[in-house]
Amino acid sequence: MKNSFEQLRQNSQTDVRSKIRSGSYCDHTSGLAQGFLQANVVILEKSYAYNFIKFCERNRKPCPLVGVTQIGSPYLHTLGTDIDIRTDVPSYNIYRYGVLDDTITDITTLWTDQMVGFALGCSFTFEHELIRAGIPIWHIDNDRTVPMFKTSIKTIQAGPFFGPMVVSMRAVPIKKLAMVRAISANFQMAHGAPVHWGNPADIGIADLNAPDWGDPSPIGDCEIAVFWACGVTPQAAILQAKPKISITHKPGRMLITDIAEDAEVPSILTTG
Repeated sequence: MKNSFEQLRQNSQTDVRSKIRSGSYCDHTSGLAQGFLQANVVILEKSYAYNFIKFCERNRKPCPLVGVTQIGSPYLHTLGTDIDIRTDVPSYNIYRYGVLDDTITDITTLWTDQMVGFALGCSFTFEHELIRAGIPIWHIDNDRTVPMFKTSIKTIQAGPFFGPMVVSMRAVPIKKLAMVRAISANFQMAHGAPVHWGNPADIGIADLNAPDWGDPSPIGDCEIAVFWACGVTPQAAILQAKPKISITHKPGRMLITDIAEDAEVPSILTTG
């Protein structure tokens, strides 16, 4: 039996993850698992792992790396109890040589002992804090997926990985912009403060009604468009790197962890 977004909004993070694993929920996760870190997912063969880690290190704003599996292991032990990266994401994108080939809800049959899984923090994590502060989140209130856009902001290349920064957009009351910036800045492992607000053309976005991923979100007369770095950025980089196979979450469909949203999640990146 399929579950709806509204049915799961008050459920615990473990219950939501259980519903996802069973295949009874395959949709967006924004607004779910209040109080817990959500994560973007990238899965690559081990030959690409070093360069991908370097890519995250050089682009920490869009790619805050919070978890990495052991080679060949699908489990993210540092992010929670019994988290299986093969089954615990609502929907996966399968890329072959940088081209989207399929979208499925379970990658168990694709997983090999040569794969490494990566988890990157997601801005969905701080949305609950914005709501508690009285900031409306249109895509949650309307059961939609947050709009995401490729920008003219370039990432720093690492090996074969490069491309544009991707951002997510939320309409914010103009008079509460400073509050929103301050609240999100506290969530450094979930992209932190926004990278831009105001005119989307300044960062290369031509039309807010035509997002590259997700659903359009209206901007009211007393609102301003605010843009955060987004963990879909690696998917844009995969289009350039063109690995034989790579697997990501479908944008908007995140891995829900057992890490508290306000926890001091240490970056696992090395320095240098």
